[in-house]
Amino acid sequence: RELGTLKDGYEKYYKDNFFMTEIMNHPNYDEYWQKRSLLPHLKNVNHAVMTVGGWFDAEDLSGPLNIYKTIEKTSPKAKNTIVMGPFSHGAWARETGKHFHNEIYFGDSIATYYQKNLETKFFSHYLKGNSKTDAGLPEATMYDTGKKEWKEFTNYPPKNAQKINFYLANGTLTENPSASFSEYYSDPNNPVLSSDNLKDFNGFTPRNYMSEDQRFAVGRPDVLTFTTDVLTEDITFAGEILAKLNIASTSTDADFAVKLIDVYPEDFKPAEKKDGVIYGNYHQMVRSEIMPARFRNSREKPEALVANQKTAVNFRLQDVVHTFKKGHRIQIQISSTWFPLFVVNPQKFLANPNLATKEDYTKAFIKIFGDSSIEADILK
Repeated sequence: RELGTLKDGYEKYYKDNFFMTEIMNHPNYDEYWQKRSLLPHLKNVNHAVMTVGGWFDAEDLSGPLNIYKTIEKTSPKAKNTIVMGPFSHGAWARETGKHFHNEIYFGDSIATYYQKNLETKFFSHYLKGNSKTDAGLPEATMYDTGKKEWKEFTNYPPKNAQKINFYLANGTLTENPSASFSEYYSDPNNPVLSSDNLKDFNGFTPRNYMSEDQRFAVGRPDVLTFTTDVLTEDITFAGEILAKLNIASTSTDADFAVKLIDVYPEDFKPAEKKDGVIYGNYHQMVRSEIMPARFRNSREKPEALVANQKTAVNFRLQDVVHTFKKGHRIQIQISSTWFPLFVVNPQKFLANPNLATKEDYTKAFIKIFGDSSIEADILK
């Protein structure tokens, strides 16, 4: 924060860096970025593909999911399968024995299971066997990060999933929309932190935040929290999640960071634990995403908010396969800053927000209306 704005940091440390200059000069999804997308090239795929990813891959969670889904659409005859495990970037290639991500234990020999039962079978069949026949792999092998077990699907997202809306009203997640609204005061000069683990942000890429305990953010006046009652039965999210926010701001731009959280019971005792961690009432982040309101209609052509006007801001969170178990609670946290993981939105509409100065920083009152919801694919 003492460094100042993104512009200040760029001018002090990166002004001679070609790629950082390109980033600064291309804030929208313009031709520069469109030319660099792999997805338009994934057409007429006629060979076997197994795409592997990690639910906690901070470098590239969206890539594997979008590659698989694109090939399904453009090349329906391709032998196309996807595997998603409880991995950080590349961790499916490294066996660690007892498998933790950050402070959460997911089981033993998870990478070995993948390598023996999926990767070896895939390569043995298509390189040594009859490559024209199917290897017999599941269409999708996805690790349930709540039940902590592998699941197999014949379609992904699962066709038997039902879309359920959880409405954000009066601090609760409810089945019915409300005429009420929740409000917070967002100050770009005092942003919500993206992690309580500053050491993790001192390396190449912060990874632990993706399953981090979110209790550090609860209680801030600029973080809204919506929580279910204690669950009386398991609920499995399996597939895509859509944030359907109806907002109003006193400013002309704002970011919306949405976090899906699994709140553990007070008496929770993990099968394996890390020293010094209080697992009772742990707020484990399951999935998160951020959306600048200026991109609500187009990532190519940004639009300002009209101050104090109710406006829809809809965006996809990345997929999950996660069972919220009986005795747990489901929570949504919403804020408009998420620092330092994401640059602070000045909350004043600018043609290029990357060049914002401190003078552009605009404090705002932001409303989330009670007809806002989180739409999820739920397995029944």
